[in-house]
Amino acid sequence: MPRIDWVAATLFAASCLAPSLALAAGPNPLGQWQVTTGEARYSVTACAGGLCAKLVWLRMDARTAANLALLNHYLVRGAQQLGANVWEGHVDINGSSYDGKMTMVGKDFMRLQACSGVLCQTFEFTRP
Repeated sequence: MPRIDWVAATLFAASCLAPSLALAAGPNPLGQWQVTTGEARYSVTACAGGLCAKLVWLRMDARTAANLALLNHYLVRGAQQLGANVWEGHVDINGSSYDGKMTMVGKDFMRLQACSGVLCQTFEFTRP
């Protein structure tokens, strides 16, 4: 799977996870997020009964045909809050779905674990 696809899967997935933000104690996941490696940015919004994440920016060296096809598309819709600072949802990329768990570590830092079967990868995000 291309590198950015995992990034997208994460954020979501982070990028991705949902509210009852009123019930959430602690940091708020809504807003703009950038993967710590700097190649992609996402917008996390409340929608579809949870959190949604859209890929909104790609660094020039990440602008491959596969990644550009994901630009300005929602990769996560309706992620649900599991508890304080933790959301869970699915990331859909090119017809494939990945499980994601996003944890707000601080108000400007979140960690996303995206899994396909037993293979998992962890991504970190900061506010740009």
